[in-house]
Amino acid sequence: MTEKTCLNCNRTAELIPLISLEYRGVSYAICPQCFPVLIHKPQNLAGKLPGIENVAPANHEH
Repeated sequence: MTEKTCLNCNRTAELIPLISLEYRGVSYAICPQCFPVLIHKPQNLAGKLPGIENVAPANHEH
């Protein structure tokens, strides 16, 4: 079994807490420091999450 790592920075749960997520039927993990990238700049994860470049960033109109 391979150790889970953050899909963005590759740190393990031995170094930082990891949050589990599922995308297109595949399980991934992301750390709290990289989670804002998923929300605000998902295009930066292209190549790490297949198809994420088609996901729009969060809308922050208040």
